[in-house]
Amino acid sequence: MKIPFVKMSGSGNDFILIDHRKPLVPIDQMSAFARSLCRRRVSVGADGLIFIEPSEKADFRWRFFNADGSEAEMCGNGGRCAARFAYLKGIAGRPSLTFETLAGILSAEVNGMRVKLEMTRPHGLKLDEILTVEGKPLSFSTLDTGVPHAVHFVEDVEGSDVLRIGRAVRNHARFAPGGTNVNFVRVEKDSHLTVRTYERGVEDETLACGTGAVASSLVAAFKGLARSPVSVKTCGGEVLRVHFEIEGKDVKKVFFEGDVHIIYEAEMWEEARL
Repeated sequence: MKIPFVKMSGSGNDFILIDHRKPLVPIDQMSAFARSLCRRRVSVGADGLIFIEPSEKADFRWRFFNADGSEAEMCGNGGRCAARFAYLKGIAGRPSLTFETLAGILSAEVNGMRVKLEMTRPHGLKLDEILTVEGKPLSFSTLDTGVPHAVHFVEDVEGSDVLRIGRAVRNHARFAPGGTNVNFVRVEKDSHLTVRTYERGVEDETLACGTGAVASSLVAAFKGLARSPVSVKTCGGEVLRVHFEIEGKDVKKVFFEGDVHIIYEAEMWEEARL
């Protein structure tokens, strides 16, 4: 059976999107299906796989799987891709839409290639924890922006060993058993940040991470290093904009926006899953 899909990219994160309102893949096979399709060079290749399904609470529901087959609560760049996909396919009949995730119901605004996504309210903020990583003390702040993030501020973001240190922090006992995403952040002037992110599930540095951009912006704001709106330069070179409202230690609203690109639309053969 051939399965139609669309390949999309949000700030350098690439995703496979499937209209799954009429089921094509059994639930118990979704994880293995994602692992097979997300393999680069031997299959479609992507950072994640998104199934678009019906919802009784919103315009649609998604199920999001990382490249390693793990199901994630939330992915900011994937969420923006899902919003544009649903609007273009008529699944959502208007550019202002909502969709259901494991992290809650999100809203989005589609304006051509530009998509602005309202995130679920972050929680679990802890500033300046000292963790022993490879025998050395490092300072991290943590925040859950739909998925857990650790934020580490550095002077030399380009020279940071994101893969080695990121993997060590991702697997640190402090974040067991689920692990965490890890962001390396340099503060530029005028509420600009440069961010590199190691993503769990992908188990590598990615060109961008939407929830990581949000976590980094909010932690910077709580530390008095930035204020809304924050411009975040990603590893892939794109600049995301993060908007938020803070009252005391509470985040009232948070949005982030950036471009979403359609790469191609096609049908995958059975061989793509072998």
